[in-house]
Amino acid sequence: MTSTSAAPTSAAAPQAGAPLDPDAAISVRGLVKRYGAATAVDGLDLDIRRGEIFALLGPNGAGKTTTVEICEGFRDRDGGEVRVLGTDPASGGRRWKAQLGIVLQSGAGDSQLTCRELLRAQASYFPDPRDPDEVLELVGLTEKAGSRGRSLSGGQRRRLDVALGIVGRPTLLFLDEPTTGFDPEARRQFWSLIRSLRDLGTTMLLTTHYLDEAEALADRVGVIARGRLAEVAVPSELGGRGRAPAVVTWTEDGVRRSEATGAPTALVRDLAARFGGEVPDLAVARPTLEDVYLQMIGEERA
Repeated sequence: MTSTSAAPTSAAAPQAGAPLDPDAAISVRGLVKRYGAATAVDGLDLDIRRGEIFALLGPNGAGKTTTVEICEGFRDRDGGEVRVLGTDPASGGRRWKAQLGIVLQSGAGDSQLTCRELLRAQASYFPDPRDPDEVLELVGLTEKAGSRGRSLSGGQRRRLDVALGIVGRPTLLFLDEPTTGFDPEARRQFWSLIRSLRDLGTTMLLTTHYLDEAEALADRVGVIARGRLAEVAVPSELGGRGRAPAVVTWTEDGVRRSEATGAPTALVRDLAARFGGEVPDLAVARPTLEDVYLQMIGEERA
């Protein structure tokens, strides 16, 4: 199920040469980053609206991590303009940094401190933190408040990572592959947590390799390949999904048949009339987010 939000869901990416968007949580124009002779990010333009969950998708080496690290202020850029919450990350001070929450792929899971101790220590760095016990309740770790980080399960450690990322009451939260290694039940519980944070007004930039996760959580998705943004859209429209023909499949005379059509209801009605009722093994499908994503990155690599 695709999430809903009051945040704008325009599918359009910034036009080339457009000025930075002063109202966006993140606004990037012409971003360039090189490592020697290799160009990791090559003129990337991006706007992320306040209050939305934005998923940045792309294969390894496409430039996602570099782009996110520049936005976080952890990596210098070689060209272009970047504003995060109205500030250039290259010169962001303590007050600006206090507005950010960052959840990395590996966190404090091996700590000898208890969950409450870790949160209290983290909260001390911020001017207006959330109450640590309130945060533990929000992420479902109240019963583990006195447990050491290293004693937690994988899913609980990830919840602790998020707790550490949000205790400072961030305006903008970066989530890097947040559910890697989760079982299906833990992933869906985590998704509920992320939605609750969005309901509290937190803007989130999510990187993930799980396409179902992007579809379930993101208001908009962007696909990055070879250092450029290939497309930005709501998940249901990415790569023309909303306009793509449906494929109707059924069994007839012992043979599996299929037909692509822009009017699947009419075709199913005709098939039902032909079979006098139920159509054997009937299935109707449109391209998945994974289908169009793989097609897009394949075209970019070609």
